[in-house]
Order: sequence, then C-alpha cells, then structure tokens
Amino acid sequence: MLELVFTRRTQPAPWADVSDRNLLLAVREGDEAAFNELIGRKTKPLLQLVQRILNDSEEARDVVQVTFFKVWENRRKFDERWSPNTWIYRIASNLAIDYLRSRKSREKSDEPVRRHMLQVADGSADRDLSSVQHGEVAAIFRELSAGLSEKQRTVFLLKEVEGLSSAEVAEVLKCRESTVRNHLFNARRYLRGELMRRYPEYAGSFASISSEQTEASL
Repeated sequence: MLELVFTRRTQPAPWADVSDRNLLLAVREGDEAAFNELIGRKTKPLLQLVQRILNDSEEARDVVQVTFFKVWENRRKFDERWSPNTWIYRIASNLAIDYLRSRKSREKSDEPVRRHMLQVADGSADRDLSSVQHGEVAAIFRELSAGLSEKQRTVFLLKEVEGLSSAEVAEVLKCRESTVRNHLFNARRYLRGELMRRYPEYAGSFASISSEQTEASL
C-alpha cells in the first residue's frame, strides 16, 4: 500500500538526491518508492499553499491527501517538458478552489484580526509596523483576503507568497498571463481598500501593495 502524507523513514531513501523531474518520471512509470519520496518533499509546501487558500489546517490536510492520490492516478499524463511544481500546484490549487466553492458556510468574523491588531498596538499607538515580523503581516493579509474570489486569492498566493512568475501562475491556472495580471491587480486593489477601510492607521506600513508597485508589476 502506498504511503501518503507525512511519510516517515528510518533510513535515507534511494531517491533522495534525484531531481523533482526525474522523480516524477519514475512515478510516471509506477515506482512507489519514488512516489513516497515525492510525498516527503512536497507535503509541507502543498500544505502551506492549500491552508492559505482554505484558512483551515484540517481541510488543507484532506486536500493535500487527495492531491497525492490525483498525482498517482494521473501519473502517466505527466510530460517531462513541464515544470514538476507547476503540474503539482495545478492539481492542488484546483482541488482547493473546488473545496472552497463547495463549502456551505464560511467564517466571516473579523474579531481574530481585530484582537491581533489591538495586541500589536497595545501600549504604543504610534508604533511603526515595519518592525512586525513578516509572518504576522502575512497572517493579517490571509484574513483580509477572505473577500477575494477563489481565482484572485489563488493568484495572489501563488505570485506574492509562493513566488511563482506570472507565466508559471498562468500555467497552473491554465489561463493567459494577462488574466493573471488582472486577477493580481484586482486582488491588490481589494486588499489595499480593505486595509484602508478597516485599519487605516496601519495602511502606510504595508507598502508592498501600494498603487505604485501594483502598476509597476503589470
């Protein structure tokens, strides 16, 4: 039986030093050891991506589990000309978006963000948020992004958080680069607007979504 998410090993795997591309080529031929190595490499980054899309760690784990089943089921469709990450991210992103759309109810409360921001500002109303750790800032934006469409959120995460190029994001989502740029522009505009509306006192600290940088990136 194939090992799935959170595979653990007692000794180094023979595939440990093989590139992702060659690993997937071996998986394509049905090599289960190569598949287990792939799971070990990709579980953490996939969990991070899917959890950011769904904002739920348990649901993210379920989606990643299904992602690896899909990878195995569709292994013969992998083309060696493709980027391994792009192919796997496409499967995970599509599953996450489908899961998000099928969710019957979504948490809409702003209280977790409000409490966090009050803690940050406690005792120092004039504090410069440039000193806040990147992870905390990212958490705030994950909360603010609840109002984005599935595609806007996915584009924003793949481009701004995962660091994929516009061409790679377009490949993941099977759309044009111009569509990616449009989704990114709208996502940034929405996030900037929500930040100004809900927490205007902090807006100046988030220069990464300034209008100048948004327009320069298009």
